[in-house]
Amino acid sequence: MERWVVFALISMVFAGFTSVVAKQGLAGISAELGLTVRTVFVFVVILGFAVLAVPRAELATLSKSNFVWLGLSAITTAVSWVFYYKALKLGEVSTIALIDKGSFLVAVVLAWIVLGEKITGRVAIGSLLILAGLFVVARR
Repeated sequence: MERWVVFALISMVFAGFTSVVAKQGLAGISAELGLTVRTVFVFVVILGFAVLAVPRAELATLSKSNFVWLGLSAITTAVSWVFYYKALKLGEVSTIALIDKGSFLVAVVLAWIVLGEKITGRVAIGSLLILAGLFVVARR
């Protein structure tokens, strides 16, 4: 198995835990406060990781383009997190997590438009299955 697949599977498992533990952490507080506390923890953990894992010389390789695209990524992440936490506070984790994973569909289309990635038959069928799953789980 390729390393990126292993990394993606680890990400999947921890993302699943994230939703459940976040829902527990929101008990008795607002989604906004919960997200703020979580974000502080994320910042500290990632900064510690960077100190250990990123060679100092690599900092000189950052370009304006890196800053622009990563800055846009930070903005889209922040907006996603704000609304994800608002949804978690009000709804069921299983439904919210699945709807959130519908971001795969957005990513496929944007990767095709922006990055020129191909939409293969496998990706198209998988996308349709995810879309069908969204309708099945989200429908009351």
